[in-house]
Amino acid sequence: MTVPAFTPIRTERLTLRPLGAADAAELHRLINDWDVVRWLSRVPFPYPRELADEWIASTHRQREAGEAWHLAIVGQEGDKEVLVGCAGLMKKSADEREAELGYWVGRRYWGHGVAAEAAGRLARWGLANLDIDRVVASVLEGNDRSAGVLKRVGLREVGTGEAHFLARGARLPVRLFGGGREEVAAPPAEPPPQAAPTVAPVLAAEAPPGKKLLLVAACALVDSDGRVLLARRPEGKAMAGLWEFPGGKLEPGETPEEALIRELKEELDIDVSAACLAPFTFASHDLGHAHLMMPLYLCRRWDGTMVAREGQALAWVRPNKLSDYAMPPADRPLVAMLRDFL
Repeated sequence: MTVPAFTPIRTERLTLRPLGAADAAELHRLINDWDVVRWLSRVPFPYPRELADEWIASTHRQREAGEAWHLAIVGQEGDKEVLVGCAGLMKKSADEREAELGYWVGRRYWGHGVAAEAAGRLARWGLANLDIDRVVASVLEGNDRSAGVLKRVGLREVGTGEAHFLARGARLPVRLFGGGREEVAAPPAEPPPQAAPTVAPVLAAEAPPGKKLLLVAACALVDSDGRVLLARRPEGKAMAGLWEFPGGKLEPGETPEEALIRELKEELDIDVSAACLAPFTFASHDLGHAHLMMPLYLCRRWDGTMVAREGQALAWVRPNKLSDYAMPPADRPLVAMLRDFL
């Protein structure tokens, strides 16, 4: 059976990768432990050895179908790779825009921050690379350790419910958690050593009233078939996973045309002249901390072969299909105008 290629997801200490047949024995050893299984809803106890082989094979089928991404959490002990646990994202249906986050870690690795590091990284990867806008999870009432993990990931407690726990043979109360891109953000960077003391209070007192105006130029690149190029914001950027028109912020002293020429070269490795950029419309959007003004240009001619230089996914989309793609709020109002014009 052929499964889609999957690039391992890495953190500072861990790697999340697809499970293989060679993982079965160690997976069975780690999970066949009541202290682990009693908190998991879908796992039996005792855990039969042959079930490890069957479940690993099923993870490849589910990933191929775009239903679930169950991954091994592995670390390094010296020069040896060791299985630490598993983490996964599961979609209830293809058209749902949320996925359920699940994870478990072998008992010997508890207390080392492994679960939060792996689960947080997987949640951010999912929001950036899958067609989802929200991550949800549940924990058994009384499992404060796992609830703490979800809070560190960025999920918020949103209510209570019930779930059937296979090993316990009963429906039991659970705490429900959820969060989107704004909540499941990348962890803040550590401040540099000997950082200068903050002067925020002084700046705040001297700041002029009103919101900062953020100027961003965007371009609808249109090919010979009348399709429009969308780029998906990669993991690590704000609103990762959403589709947008290529472009970016204006640097000091730049015109919108100059900014687009620079950005299209940096992002897509194509050369565009100002004469080929036709002003079309603009977006005006309140970001909360600032106000966005974004002129949108049309471009039908460029030189060079397009390359996604920032690792972003690209899609050529028919105008009548643009609304099928999840976009930032500022881009969405532009879709109807483009559709009617093109």
